[in-house]
Amino acid sequence: MARGRAGTPNIENRRARHDYEILDSLECGIALLGSEVKSIRAGKVSLAEGYVVVEGSPPRLTLLGVNIAEYPPAPGAHEPTRSRRLLAHRREIEKLARQVDQKGMTIVPLRIYFKEGFAKVLIGLGRGRGKSDKRKRIAEREMQRDIDRAMTRRR
Repeated sequence: MARGRAGTPNIENRRARHDYEILDSLECGIALLGSEVKSIRAGKVSLAEGYVVVEGSPPRLTLLGVNIAEYPPAPGAHEPTRSRRLLAHRREIEKLARQVDQKGMTIVPLRIYFKEGFAKVLIGLGRGRGKSDKRKRIAEREMQRDIDRAMTRRR
């Protein structure tokens, strides 16, 4: 867990950037219970298994698989892996729904953070990467590091 400005948590899903090529992102609000807000402020969140689905006739975004640990002073106040509603404009949701219908596209949570006292989720539209794509990306990153090292030695 990383801390942002003024001690507020900034929980990132670094695994998503490795497993998916993120094409587009959207900041959404999230409907939470009080004990969930307290747990997020304490940094007790796991985004690694999370994903987002678009469902319903007026389309709605639902966050699934994200584990927000129970807040110890209030045990049993919420279920850790319950589905949570994301808050976004209808036009944005419909745009995401059209893009997800394409093969290999999915919506994953990238970050949870607080903005002006409200919990926000940054979701990303991603295309899954295969093993060879992941290896190629790691090799490119290594080559760039070597180039940067060589350039700093020359100076």
